[in-house]
Amino acid sequence: MSSEPDESTALKPRQETILRLVVEGYIDHGVPVGSKQIAGRQGVDFASSTVRYELARLEEMGYLDHPHTSAGRVPTDRGYRYYADQLLAREAPGEPPAGLTDALAVGQMRREVDAALESLAEMVSQVTNLLGIVTAPPPQSSTVRHIEVLLLQPQVVMVVVITSTGAVTKRVFAFEQPVDRGLAEWAGAFLNERLVGLTVGARMIASRLTDPSLGAVELGFLAVIAPALTDLDEEAGGIFVGGRARFLSEQRHLDLIAIDALMETLEERYELLDMLRGALSRNQVYLRIGAELPDRNLAGLSMVAANYGIPRQNLGTVSLFGPTRMDYRLAMATVRGAAQILSRYVEEVFE
Repeated sequence: MSSEPDESTALKPRQETILRLVVEGYIDHGVPVGSKQIAGRQGVDFASSTVRYELARLEEMGYLDHPHTSAGRVPTDRGYRYYADQLLAREAPGEPPAGLTDALAVGQMRREVDAALESLAEMVSQVTNLLGIVTAPPPQSSTVRHIEVLLLQPQVVMVVVITSTGAVTKRVFAFEQPVDRGLAEWAGAFLNERLVGLTVGARMIASRLTDPSLGAVELGFLAVIAPALTDLDEEAGGIFVGGRARFLSEQRHLDLIAIDALMETLEERYELLDMLRGALSRNQVYLRIGAELPDRNLAGLSMVAANYGIPRQNLGTVSLFGPTRMDYRLAMATVRGAAQILSRYVEEVFE
């Protein structure tokens, strides 16, 4: 998140109190907040005239907006940003929602990372009613665990590669001539002997696929199926989306342009990974509000993300997308808690 505001943008305590009440009131009820709603709050000793003056000042400073159909105010992107970066940052980090820890404690989570990420994406969406997105570790962060070379048909071979993260890739190759079953079995044994334990990476793996003692038939077969192994590090990391239908149902009030833009971004996973790259570069909650998102069509939406990983290496992100009128306290606590839980899980997987 952003740094401390300078003197020209920092708000006075009274202005901060009023901004907080407007933001939280609008998040809770979805209607503009007026001076009467603030002045009448318990613990607020400002006169209505004082509140009206400060509301006008906050609007002039760009923290609030004044819809022409209402006497109340709503937060702007800048108002949400100040609320998240300055006001919530002074609070103790919120506890993750109940049930989040249990999502990674069930037995199925020990099978493979992909199952854990898919379940967690659904869980963070369920506890927030936002769109949950979890990115998988990149293939180059893992090692080769096992390789299968399977003869599906006389001229069709499938190569299955399982990595230390539990990721499974499958590639099918067609040959002009029937493949000897013994050759496929030999290739599987040879590749496991040469490649298991190696970090995924084209250059390192390619150097292990050549052996001067091999005959032309063996070398030719390996050359054909080599892309199943050397292209592993070129694959973009997997993306798991949770609560898509729930999000579309709960957020019907959002601009259709924003919804369409978000759905299109989900389809273009490279664009989404690029959007989340900033979260991978830091070890704190990463927040982008409204116009701060790279696609102008996403204005009206916010993204909250946190990274997970192993010591000295960030592997992926847990993120939530929703309207700028989201519960930032809950969203930040959720991604922070989920990332911490997932980090502990992947540490065990990578051992």
